[in-house]
Parts: sequence; structure tokens; C-alpha cells
Amino acid sequence: MKRPSWPTWMPIDPYILALLGTVGIAALLPARGTGADIAGGASTGAVALLFFLYGARLSTREALDGLKHWRLHVTVLACTFLLFPLLGLAAKGLVPYVLTPALYSGFLFLTLVPSTIQSSIAFTSMARGNVPAAICAGSFSSLAGIVLTPLLAAALLGNSGGGFSADSVLKIVLQLLVPFLAGQFLRRWVGAFIARNKKVLSLVDRGSILLVVYTAFSEGMVQGIWHQVTPLRLGALLGVEAVLLAVMLTLTWYGAKKMGFGRGDRIAIQFAGSKKSLAAGLPMASVLFGAHASLAVLPLMLFHQMQLMVCAVIAKRRSRDPENAEDLVTEPSRSEETRTAVGTGTRSG
Repeated sequence: MKRPSWPTWMPIDPYILALLGTVGIAALLPARGTGADIAGGASTGAVALLFFLYGARLSTREALDGLKHWRLHVTVLACTFLLFPLLGLAAKGLVPYVLTPALYSGFLFLTLVPSTIQSSIAFTSMARGNVPAAICAGSFSSLAGIVLTPLLAAALLGNSGGGFSADSVLKIVLQLLVPFLAGQFLRRWVGAFIARNKKVLSLVDRGSILLVVYTAFSEGMVQGIWHQVTPLRLGALLGVEAVLLAVMLTLTWYGAKKMGFGRGDRIAIQFAGSKKSLAAGLPMASVLFGAHASLAVLPLMLFHQMQLMVCAVIAKRRSRDPENAEDLVTEPSRSEETRTAVGTGTRSG
């Protein structure tokens, strides 16, 4: 018998359903007491392992080659840490009529989070864009976000979050940057193993985020903060986030065209510049927001799922566009080895 597969016409990735299922489990069986301490420690270790793998997957040569394409990376960073926060500040006028102050704090926080790595690469590859540029852009954004996200949170969120402190930055650096750099350092010894076992190791990507989601939402259930969110407010939040995503997808695509980027680069800019990382945002929120992190990351979780569904549809359409054949990537060139290193799908980020 032929093994059943996920329908290709459905834009919903099964991983999104896994995320929703994890939220449901946390609602029914939240971790408490010692269980919560164990889950918290496990999620911290899982995220550190995830960023170690990110570092081990990024070729040092690709990173150095990517620096030559500095205009593209500056554009992605400007979209991530300038345009997104400006749109987040503009949404302040929706409080309290559309968004509650607590939901707005979470919405503003999502605009401060760095871009994704894995899904940006996967969608760029699917659309036949500049994959090496997407690899470097996502990695540079994540590294920059380790410092920029807490700084922007301190400046824009004020008392809504834990704010910027040397202790919070140290925690984020130890959890995200140190493992990433360790992965880079050990890549010469573990890189081949990771390349051979990328399908198995992709489970670490997905599993680590599911564990962090379970821990954050369990804490929210224990604190009883979900009673603050009504279905009507959630619907309003989804509508606001849909507008945010549509605006960023439009600005990154047509803005990059106005700036003179080729089609391959525009694809990389659109997918790296319009998305936000759940993998980086969750641990940062737990440090910056403390006990209120679960409600703060709700907008980020919803946006993450929305961006995966929408970008999957866009990437499939771009892959069928005949114009792609006329605009091959030239800087840096894509190799078959790079394509092979990418194929882990839209599982995380």
C-alpha cells in the first residue's frame, strides 16, 4: 500500500498543526511545580542546541561571500529592525479599540524580533531565488537581533516588558550567540555529520520550538492570564497581523525592485525581510517579559503561522514564474551543494 502523504494543495504545513496541538496540550495539561522547572530547563537547552545547529550549518565561506552582498543584507536588516518597528508603533492608535494594551505589547514585540533562518532559506530555494543570500541574511539578522531586540524593547516597550539590562542581554547571549559561535567553531568536525543527517536533525528544530511553546503556554495557564483574551480580540489581532504581513510582503518585493535588485535577490529580500523568528523570539520574550511572556508571544505565534502559510503559497507561485529562468543568481553563485544543505522545509525559524 502507498503510504499517505500530506496533500500538496494545502498551504497549511503539518508543523503548524503541531504547534496548535502543543498549545492545546499546554491548556489541558500545563506543567506545574517541579515539572515546570524541568520543562523550563529542557526548553533552554533545546534552544541552545537549535542555535548550535544553525551555527554548524552556516559555511564560513558562505558567510564571508555573503558580506560582499552588503546592500542586500542592509536592506533586510532595515526591513526587520526599522520598517517593522515603525509599523508596530503606528498600530498604537488601535489601542484600546481594536487591541488591548497587553496584546499591543506583544504585537509591538513581534515587530522587534529578528528574521527567520530556516524558513527564509527554504522558501527562497523553493522560489528559485538567491539561496546563499538568504542563508547569510537570516543568520546576520539573528545575530544582530541578540543585541538590537533587547535595545529596541527597552526603548519602545518601556514598563511593558522586563526591559533592557546587562543581565537580560547576558542571558540572551548565553542562550543564542554562544551556541551559534560554538557551532561555527566545531563545524569542521561536525559539519559533514549534520549534512548527512539533516532530516533527523530537522526534528531537533521542530521539537525545540514545540518544547518552548509548551513551556511558555503552560506558564500562561498557571498564571491564568488567558482569561484576558476574548475570541473577538483574537480575531482583531489576526486581522491586524494580516495587514502587517501584506504590507511587508509588498514593500520588500516592490521596494527591492525600485532599489535595482535582480529577481533572485528580490526573492531573498522578500522572504528574509518579511518574516519573524519564533525560535529567537520565544527565549527572548521569556527573558524580557518574565511571567507575562506567554501572553506576549501570542501575537508572534499567530504571525509565525500566518507567514508560513502565506509565504508557502507565494514561493510555489514564484517557482512557476517563467521570469525566474531569465534571472539566474550571479552573486554569489548557487551550487548544488548549497541546495542540498538547505532542504529541511519550512519547519522552524
